[in-house]
Amino acid sequence: MIKIRPSTDADVAAVTAIYAHHVLHGTGTFEITPPTEDDMATRRGDVLSKALPYLVLEDNEGVAGFAYCNWFKPRPAYRFSAEDSIYLAERATGKGYGRLLLQELMAQAERAGIRKLIAVIGDSANAGSIGVHRACGFEHVGILGACGWKFDRWLDVVLMERSLGLGSSQPPAP
Repeated sequence: MIKIRPSTDADVAAVTAIYAHHVLHGTGTFEITPPTEDDMATRRGDVLSKALPYLVLEDNEGVAGFAYCNWFKPRPAYRFSAEDSIYLAERATGKGYGRLLLQELMAQAERAGIRKLIAVIGDSANAGSIGVHRACGFEHVGILGACGWKFDRWLDVVLMERSLGLGSSQPPAP
């Protein structure tokens, strides 16, 4: 059975392990050294301190993925635009879990007041991430060519965006 729920402190170890795999083997993140559990707990705390969603997806084997959003940039004017992040355990890819997580993240981000979600996707060859974002209504807005160096090669960054709720049609509530 699949369940998406808010993350808890007890999920930090699983989230850290999932992310470490992507750091060491993937190009979706440009980190080189996996963060510690304490680092991941601090990052999670930052997201939650802004009343933004930090979710996990559980299947019959435990935590199979996580997703969260955080302000696109740290300055307060960005507080209505957030960058999404989604990572799945290696065993959970290709099962539609990424789409489920992104759909729930979009719904919760909108409820939190986010008007625009931005995907900053590492590696223009990252077909899975690009595809799940496209399937959830994100539009391609650009490529930052060869701006990351990982695994002895240059990597692009793909930028995609999706408006939520009223988008930019009206000012946010005070």
